[in-house]
Amino acid sequence: MMKENPLVSLELFAEVPSATLDALWKAGRVRSLHKKYILIHAQEQVGFVAVQLSGKSIVYNLTHDGRRKIIFILGKGAILNERILGKGGSSLFCEILESSHIFVVPVAALLGLMEQDFALARAVLVAQEKKIWRMAHQLKNTMGSIYMERKLAAKLWKLARDFGVPVPEGIEIDIYLPITLLADMLGAPRETTSRICGMLAEAGLITIRKKRIIVTAPDRMAHFYKTGDMS
Repeated sequence: MMKENPLVSLELFAEVPSATLDALWKAGRVRSLHKKYILIHAQEQVGFVAVQLSGKSIVYNLTHDGRRKIIFILGKGAILNERILGKGGSSLFCEILESSHIFVVPVAALLGLMEQDFALARAVLVAQEKKIWRMAHQLKNTMGSIYMERKLAAKLWKLARDFGVPVPEGIEIDIYLPITLLADMLGAPRETTSRICGMLAEAGLITIRKKRIIVTAPDRMAHFYKTGDMS
């Protein structure tokens, strides 16, 4: 286990007293997990709550025809469970996207500390509330009236905002993004996704380099996904 308590550095717990975070840290443990490891299975009873300390994970579900539909890409400080209090099984999968350190704590231990310290309870509620807001925003952007090009543009713009690194050409999304992963995010066939990426690149909105995507014109990208106008 890490010698120092990394929970104190997470924005998630910024308002939580250090004594509570120390107690939370002692109640859990850190797991070092590799890419493609499935931490949470849908329909599985999960007895722990997981917090991303480093790396990134994806949360997804399966469509009726067995295809993966990615709902979130989550980074440092994110709670990976979509359900904490419910006694039923998880409704979503959580898979490690890149090598990660994950803090896991038994549900009972977390709930006990939440009862003792409202600041911790509030932090967890705010985190889950943000996920609901993001879900609602995604639903708005996946209505049939919005073309696939604009859907992908919206997702790439959001990833650039959340995981972007400034480079001379624009903002590079610090995630390995092969076409297959983008297709799972978009809920579209791989061929369609590849064509859309080519269109966005031709319009000067993105550059693709070794399966890394650079958003070369963030303002134009935002204007396009909101209005459909590429000018």
